[in-house]
Parts: sequence; C-alpha cells; structure tokens
Amino acid sequence: MNIHATSKLATTCELRAKMQGRVVSWGDNDYARTRRVWNGAVEKQPALFAVCETSADVQAAVGSARQHEIPLSVRGGGHDWAGRVLCPDGLVVDLSRMRQVIVDPRSRIATVAGGAKVKDVAAAAGVHGLVAALGNCGEVGMAGLTLGGGYGPLNGQCGLAADNLLGAEVVLADGRCVTTGPNEAPELFWAIRGGGGNFGVVTSMRIQLHEARHILGGLIAYPWSEAETVLSRYAAFAAPMPDELGAPVTMTSGPDGQPAIMLVPLWNGDKLQGERAMDFLQALGKPQLAQIGPMIYTDMLGPIDAQFAELAGCHWETRTRSLPALTPAAIDAIIRAVTRTTSPHSMVNWHHFHGAATRIPAAAIAFGLRQEHFMVEIVAAWRPDADDGAAHRQWALDLWKSLAPFALPGGYANLLGRITANRLRRLMATTLPGSAPSNVASIPIGCSRPRGRRWQGEHCRAGVSVYSCFPRDQLFRRMLGTSMATPHVAGVAALMAGGQPGLRGRSLWEAVQARARQLSPPPRDVGAGLVQAP
Repeated sequence: MNIHATSKLATTCELRAKMQGRVVSWGDNDYARTRRVWNGAVEKQPALFAVCETSADVQAAVGSARQHEIPLSVRGGGHDWAGRVLCPDGLVVDLSRMRQVIVDPRSRIATVAGGAKVKDVAAAAGVHGLVAALGNCGEVGMAGLTLGGGYGPLNGQCGLAADNLLGAEVVLADGRCVTTGPNEAPELFWAIRGGGGNFGVVTSMRIQLHEARHILGGLIAYPWSEAETVLSRYAAFAAPMPDELGAPVTMTSGPDGQPAIMLVPLWNGDKLQGERAMDFLQALGKPQLAQIGPMIYTDMLGPIDAQFAELAGCHWETRTRSLPALTPAAIDAIIRAVTRTTSPHSMVNWHHFHGAATRIPAAAIAFGLRQEHFMVEIVAAWRPDADDGAAHRQWALDLWKSLAPFALPGGYANLLGRITANRLRRLMATTLPGSAPSNVASIPIGCSRPRGRRWQGEHCRAGVSVYSCFPRDQLFRRMLGTSMATPHVAGVAALMAGGQPGLRGRSLWEAVQARARQLSPPPRDVGAGLVQAP
C-alpha cells in the first residue's frame, strides 16, 4: 500500500474509536474476503475498508477520509463490473452490512438501507403481495441500480427503479447527512434519480411499491437455427407490447455449447391476458424449452443468480448500446457476433424500455432517455486461466462498433466503462480545472450546447449520453454531478443541495466557479470516487 503510513494509522485508529462497524486494513486476515468483488478482473487494492452499520458510521468514514486526504469510494452491492467500488490505495465505505428493508404495506413504501440488494427488496415486498421496479439479478445493489436508472422487467408497468425513488438520506462529501425528496433539497433529489452515485453516499432510500397482481413468468429457449425468425418476430411483437409484460432476452451458449436464445418474460396483470401474451412468446418459433407458470419475483431472480454464481471468478467486460428499434440490420449484426463468440460464457442481452417508463417527462429526473428503445448489453466473460482476455474484449468492441449506425447516442450509466470515464475526466478537466474525478460512474447527461444543439464528435462516441437537450443550467448541474467525486465536492454539494436554489445559467456557473476557487488549492483526491455502484 502506498498510502502514507501516518494517515493510514490515524484513520484506522480514529474510525475504530468512532464506528459501530469494523475497520479492515490491508494485511488483516479478512482483507481478501472483504475486498472480493463480482468481477475477477478487478485487481484494485484499497488501503482500508470502513464496514459501516449506521449512517453515523458513514459520516465518520467520509469525514476521516477528507481530514486525512485519503481517496474514497463507496461499495453498495459490489456488482459494478468495472470495479469502481474499490479505490486504489484509498478508503472504501462498505455498506454491505446495511441491508435492512422495512415495508409499510398500507402506503406501499419500502425503506431500503444503502447496502440492500435487489433480492432483499423483492423478498420483503413479496411477503405483503407487493413488487418493486427491480432488475433481474438479485445480487445487484438496490441503491446503485436506482441511482443509475434501473432497467428491469417491470419498467413497462412501473417505470425505472429511479422513477420509483421517493426520497433518500445522503451523506455528502463534507460529512453532512441530508434528507432529500420532492420538497427537501429538490435539486439533489432530481440528480440522484438516474444521475449516478457521485453526489454522495445514499444510506437509506424510500421507494414506491406496487401491487403484485397475477404474476406469470419463467423461461423460453429457442435454438440458434431459428435466431433470425425468432428475433424478427420478437421485434414485431415489441412495438405493441403491453405495459404489464417485460420480456428480457439473452443470447448465450446453452448446455450443449451451442448458442441459444432465451426469453425471461414476466407478466403482472390480468391472468387471461397474461396467458395469451405468454402463448405468443412461445410461438415465436419452435422452443427447445418452455417453462411458464405462476411465480413471485424472487422465483425469477433465483435461476439468474445461480447462473452467475457458477461463473464466480470469471473476468468480465461490458459495453452497451441503446437501439430505438430492432431493425433487420441490427438483428443481423447481433446474430453474426453471437455466432462467432470467443467464450461460452459471453452473452448479449437486451431490456425493452417501453410503456410507463416512456411516459415520464425527460426533465423530471436525471435519466434523460425516454423514447422507447432496447438497451443492449454486450457482455464478454471468460475464465482467466492462461487467457489475457484480449480476444474477448475485442469481440465486445467489434459488436459495439457494428451496432453504432443503428444506435442512439450515449450509454447506460450503470454499465459505462473505463474509456467513457477517461473521456469524462477530460471533459470535466475543461469544466472545473484540476477537479477531474479518479473514479467516476458517469450519468446520462443531457449534453447540450447553447441554442439546444447536441455535442458532436468524441463526447458522443465516448458513450456520454446525449439523449436530450436541456437548458444550460441543467447541463452544468449534470456535468457537476458527474464530478461529485472531486476535490471541490463540498462546494458543489452545497449548491446541488439547494444552498442557492434561485441561481440559473451563467449565475449558477459563476457561483460554482467562485466556490471552487474558495476551496483551492484542493487536497489530494479528497472525496474521490464517491461511486455507489450496483
């Protein structure tokens, strides 16, 4: 570890005296277990972990990192493929012990701790006959999923996970703990709904739950020989797809080692209508397997979590594209890529963004893309034995490039990777000199020039979302939100939290610059990496 020994010792002693949770230091017996994350390719070595159990613990950790000038990152579920939860040679605020979920069945509201996972929320809601807008992997952290947007099979009926966030408790980088909601720090509330985790550490959230009506779901598998027919028919069916139905698609190797198409549909609504919808999905071709029936949400999560558990230790690389339609050319590009995949563990998935999620105004929250689309995940996965991963990364890159002509500009905040982060740092360096973040989980920023023209060139190609054009003051806020992991974070947080709510446009920008100058020269990477990843 390169962290200054005096700072490390002082921080360790200070946190052990203040925290209810525990502190794990590099060299401790349980360091390797505490450091372990989902992606085996991540090799970052933090100096310390503050394994928090309360909001006060989080405040202590953030304050100590700031005082002793130690880089900081945040771990929610630890499922971020790029490993942003681990800050090299820094302090990790680990929320894995904060997994409480309390459900009020009358108001249909769940209070969710910052380290809770999707499966925790699904189980707690299911006891009361309720569901939440969740993803389809139970091991993902609920806070990280929500802060970045949150695709899932109920988006058509309930909207994104971020759309269902009613309020949150957030520890800012200066150590203050604030409550945010529609009437409390509304700018911060706007930002954390789809804007990523760089605004602070979300220690608790209030999320809207929904009635679990008649839930049908399961698995439908088609042979790869029918890929063109099945995917083309799916594309035709998707346009009028009812809100009550979500039908994520996965294309990966089946048990026989050959590629297969797998639909994991979920219906929440009228029983007879659901049965008709499932019958149609089973008639897209001649299925090899069709297991559809009544279920609860956790039944859907179980097999997917088991599949990922079998891939423990794999190395992963992910890219995304958002397609406004599944055109024949886009389908052909995907089929050709899956046919020549370099690893049996790699896959191409998509989530259909439709229904209720498309009817929310684009400016309502920090998630800007509201037109119907298919969010395509290009996932390269391989066993690391004698394999440097170059061929698999290239496979993902090639498909990502081949889908560019058919795609909307931008990418999904929860799955953006190193290339995008590096370009965002360069963008931020021109915006707030000297404040580029070291760990960034970027947000769907509405990159607009004056007069509403979109950015052209590398910022679009980098995966920075230019989904829609916003007023200039909102652009500044979004760009600043991306850089919440900066040395000037306290001043930005004060503005974002509504400290000067009347400022707009140039006045807002000048106020931010003035506050940044007050804090200069900034200490080394203070607060860097406030990334609450899934």
